[in-house]
Amino acid sequence: MSTNTTTRSDTDHPAATTDSPWISDDRKPPATRLHTTGRRRSVPHLLLGVLLVLACAGGFVLISLNSHDREAVLALARDVSVGQVLTTQDLRQVEIAAAPGMTVLGADHAVTVVGRPMATSLSAGALLTPDSVGGAAVPTGGQALAALALKAGQFPPEVAAGARVSVVFVPGQTGTATGPPSDTVPVWPAVVTSVTTPANEQATVVSVQLTEAAARQVAAVPAGQLSIVMLSTRGGR
Repeated sequence: MSTNTTTRSDTDHPAATTDSPWISDDRKPPATRLHTTGRRRSVPHLLLGVLLVLACAGGFVLISLNSHDREAVLALARDVSVGQVLTTQDLRQVEIAAAPGMTVLGADHAVTVVGRPMATSLSAGALLTPDSVGGAAVPTGGQALAALALKAGQFPPEVAAGARVSVVFVPGQTGTATGPPSDTVPVWPAVVTSVTTPANEQATVVSVQLTEAAARQVAAVPAGQLSIVMLSTRGGR
């Protein structure tokens, strides 16, 4: 008796097809695809990290440069008026990044300005310059100063150096001096340079800067016949 033996090649076996459900778990293609995807996803994170490092380094450099450009200068701790003698309590030290051409007094100049009069009226926080201290810088050309002795009710209590005001003539009672003759009530625009209340005095002296002609007219008005109206700092009269 003879026996027929049939030999199949490996290519004929169903397991050899790629669609066969018998593919072993240790085959490489799926694992390779997962590994490649993971590497692609890590690239953006790497770039983001590099950018963050560069940004931090750049910020540190800018902060360092700015800190080196800052300097300690003198500023006013409170309002001062023209002619007022500076004291240590009037000054404070601030640090700024001075712009090119900006003239300010360094903190080491404090000993040179204490005891000297103010050349102009300045508000608290203003930086001191060489022109801020010394001989009075007011009045300017074509301007003059006039002193007004005012009682309570003739000026707002908020009036301070630097305020824009109108000096208003108030006609007196019948039989008293009426000031300069005019069909309308005279009004003179001015800027307050100082406000002083002398000890044991009922009147407050308000110094104002106005034109030379206006200053002469105001000075000719009898005491008690002037009042002050405070104006907005934004302009207008």
